[in-house]
Amino acid sequence: MRLIDKLGPSRWPVLILGETGTGKEVVARTIHQMSNAGPFVTIDCSALVGTIMESELFGHTKGAFTGAFAQKTGLIEAANGGTAFFDEIGELPLDMQSKLLRVLQEKEFRPVGSLTPRKSDFRIVAATNRDLAKEVERGTFRRDLYYRLNVVTLKLAPLRDRRDDVPLLVSHFLEMYGRGHRFTTDAMDALMTYSWPGNVRELENCVQHMVAIHTGPVLTVTDLPSPIQHHLAAHRPAAMSAAVGAYHGIPPVAPVQPMPPSSAPVMDRSIPMEFGGEKILPLCEMEKLAIQKALAYTKGDRGVAATLLGIGRTTLYRKLKEYQLAC
Repeated sequence: MRLIDKLGPSRWPVLILGETGTGKEVVARTIHQMSNAGPFVTIDCSALVGTIMESELFGHTKGAFTGAFAQKTGLIEAANGGTAFFDEIGELPLDMQSKLLRVLQEKEFRPVGSLTPRKSDFRIVAATNRDLAKEVERGTFRRDLYYRLNVVTLKLAPLRDRRDDVPLLVSHFLEMYGRGHRFTTDAMDALMTYSWPGNVRELENCVQHMVAIHTGPVLTVTDLPSPIQHHLAAHRPAAMSAAVGAYHGIPPVAPVQPMPPSSAPVMDRSIPMEFGGEKILPLCEMEKLAIQKALAYTKGDRGVAATLLGIGRTTLYRKLKEYQLAC
């Protein structure tokens, strides 16, 4: 957002990278809104196919080809004075890449069937889920166009790498689609452990689905869409196995018979106690150690760690703060 604040008032080209559903168009619109300049025209390169591609981009004159009954303004001309957002620009064929490069360099183009060039001065913001640098090396994307677009790059992290955003996004989508709905702690924990292959778009769809099928205000684990239900079902056995494995090998301790009060010795709690060759730790130390082991086992995944420990994610956060564990 800090970089977007700097880019907004300028006219520099911006290349937005990220997986499908990470919010690339939202970022592009935010950049445009901060510039307060002209129209925002979305050009979906994956939808431009065949012979109509050039006509969609540059327009055509009346009678330029069969079916051209009237003059048409292309998307390039419609973006004049504003922002042209080229979504999935990695899908643009090489011949159209060269024509786009000329438009960016000369600020002019020719509609299909016209001999007269026209002017269009716009800011270009492009987005793709491909690695354009690798596409350049493969020869499927023009190197000169790549450098023309890659003046400033914004890379959006997938939702699985920023899971702490999930509660904020859920709150936002509930304001948009909910009618006083709220998630239970277990349902929110399930959302936090899911990998979200469809990213923010999938999370938005999930909230819409749950609000649509549930008339009551409380959304529970049973209301979650089937992909998340399947994820939970697949991970429960693994979680149980991990929990059993974490404690495997610890010999069972026989119950200690209480001593009569008159003969009970006075214990010095500053001296570590041992029983059967094992050191007896204070309960808080055992809890702290269990949390550290669970986080190490799950490689820092707090949601799965909470499941292993049999506590909610919120409780785990509180324990991390209480024991000052920087995990």
